[in-house]
Amino acid sequence: MKNITLLLTLLFLSATMMAQEPMVWNPDYELQLTDYQSAESEINANLTSYSIYSGAKIDFSFNMNSVSFMFTKNFNDKVKAIFQKNLAVLVAPDTLTANQLLQFGRYDFDLVELYARKIRKKIYEEKGAFSDSKLFQPIFNELQEEMNTVSAQVFKATDFGKDAELLLKEHNKVIDGINQLSDFCMTCKPKKNRK
Repeated sequence: MKNITLLLTLLFLSATMMAQEPMVWNPDYELQLTDYQSAESEINANLTSYSIYSGAKIDFSFNMNSVSFMFTKNFNDKVKAIFQKNLAVLVAPDTLTANQLLQFGRYDFDLVELYARKIRKKIYEEKGAFSDSKLFQPIFNELQEEMNTVSAQVFKATDFGKDAELLLKEHNKVIDGINQLSDFCMTCKPKKNRK
């Protein structure tokens, strides 16, 4: 009985820990309202304002010795577009507004994937055999800033996603960009440059 209790406790803790794991971008998954799991998320008719914090971001990490680093050219699997459900906030007075915000959240998560691919591509192009790991930070900073600017501009231009036509147009541009950088998906191996 003691072993069963211990096993059930371990399974519960594992499930709880797994629920907190960030969701990695996947072309076959579309965000849902239920993905906005922050305690601050709510749809409530008593609210007079609305807001969204998408919870999407670029995660870049690697852990390797200097020899491995020297001989690694493809860092695609080290740059991830993730969505943190427990940090994602969506606040709306009604389901119509909530769904408009959700459309913006979907756009934003795809935008994060597009910029993750741009980072992967730039690292692939610029990393040489004797490159220092300090090469990555300026690339990451530059493209992160550009992504934040684009996101803010679309957020403002679409009025939080309320202009569905404009948001769809911008979202399609992002999807096209993702498709154009198909060699730089997280699990892809880029083709060797031929000169």
